[in-house]
Amino acid sequence: MKHVFAFIAAATLAAPAFAGAHGIDEETTQKIMAMLTEMECQMDPADIEVEDDGYDLDDVICKGGNQFDIKLDKDLNEVGRRAE
Repeated sequence: MKHVFAFIAAATLAAPAFAGAHGIDEETTQKIMAMLTEMECQMDPADIEVEDDGYDLDDVICKGGNQFDIKLDKDLNEVGRRAE
């Protein structure tokens, strides 16, 4: 569990470095990462993709080791999830 929290902390701190590269502002990246933390999930912020109708989160790993692709609308509401 310590590793999960260490990864989340590192990912959150690294978020500003990834934000500009994918057209996602730092605030939105931090909100997405916080939402994933509440869901007991983690991902690399570099895998957040901007789409016309929201965001695509690739390779999200949740508690228990399950991996998903998650779709969010522009208001950061989950609108789809696909197991990988």
